[in-house]
Amino acid sequence: MTKLLLWKQKVKEFYGEHDFWITPLFKFLLAFVVFSQINGLLGFMRQIDNIFVVLILSLICAMFSINVMTMLACLLILGHCYAVGIETAGFAAVLLILLLILFLRFTSEDNVALILTPISFTLHIPAAVPVGCGILRGASSAVPSGCGVILYFFMKLVKDRATVLQGNETEPLQKLQLLLDGVLKNEEMWLTVVVFAAVVVIVSVISRASFDYAWRIAIVTGSVVYIVIMVFGSMFMSVSTELAGIILSGVAAIIIGFVIEFFELGVDYSRTELTQFEDDEYIYYVKAVPKALVSESKKSVKKFTPNSKVVEEVKPEEVRQNKETKAYQQESQHQEIKPIPEGNLSQTEKAHTQDFSAKQNTAQEEPEAVPVERVAEEDFDFEKQLEESLKNL
Repeated sequence: MTKLLLWKQKVKEFYGEHDFWITPLFKFLLAFVVFSQINGLLGFMRQIDNIFVVLILSLICAMFSINVMTMLACLLILGHCYAVGIETAGFAAVLLILLLILFLRFTSEDNVALILTPISFTLHIPAAVPVGCGILRGASSAVPSGCGVILYFFMKLVKDRATVLQGNETEPLQKLQLLLDGVLKNEEMWLTVVVFAAVVVIVSVISRASFDYAWRIAIVTGSVVYIVIMVFGSMFMSVSTELAGIILSGVAAIIIGFVIEFFELGVDYSRTELTQFEDDEYIYYVKAVPKALVSESKKSVKKFTPNSKVVEEVKPEEVRQNKETKAYQQESQHQEIKPIPEGNLSQTEKAHTQDFSAKQNTAQEEPEAVPVERVAEEDFDFEKQLEESLKNL
């Protein structure tokens, strides 16, 4: 656990130092995944179903907020619907306007929930969205997640009925009636919307409680509620669903929720403190739970001198450098200078050798230099010396 906390601390520090390029990178990757999923799910207009168009739109989203990504995703859906037919594009425009009005009216800041919901269905982990929104954003995120569910099932409807919607034999009113019935009478879609709203509210209420391990209990409870309601709801409403897919989605939601809890909360309940204080009007009961933080220990080598108790801390790098320096000095001291035979020297080299030997002998014969005594600053009278110099002038 300590290693995980150290790794978490390093990740947070790295993100804090390089957030100026990590945040745009995350926006670019998210936009690339969203636009690729829309093209993969619809893909009727060849002009926008292109990797270069997706890259350009992703670069634009990396420089702006999530709202721009939401608007571009809606325009991309409208483009594919227009390739199917003008009736489909008109119905899609009305539906998107209604969803955006409902979405912007209540929760304009939860754009990520609206964007991630279709992606979660494509990745077969839809339960992760309501669980994550409940612990991070609160009960208000039930609206954007429900709008995301409606948007996904509408795109799925257009893909499944594309042959009928593109045919010239079907009248425009019949096409509109087909789209309207496919949205309003889709029991699986409305069941999923209800399940998403219930899970978001349950997870939000439990995670904001004051008892220990509230986040973990909320995550497990929300995932179990999702599995139970989806299974029994599909049985009573005669909706065909995959039981294995629902269970795997709930398990994936638990794992993703624990990862979010580890990075976002990460508290140590063993050091919980209860405090009580009061003022003139109220009595306050406070429960303080510290976050689990571990500081990385720095290794150091301590040297104890034999004559004193002074301790000197030396880093491992300095110890290694000192050892190398001492080894080099010992090798240089033990090295012997061997004389070169005079037979192998030329006349010029012999003359230089004799001059060097004479200088060395002279340096050995010279007595040691006597240190010069300096006059103390107190015995030197600067004003007196200045008067004498002026008299001489």
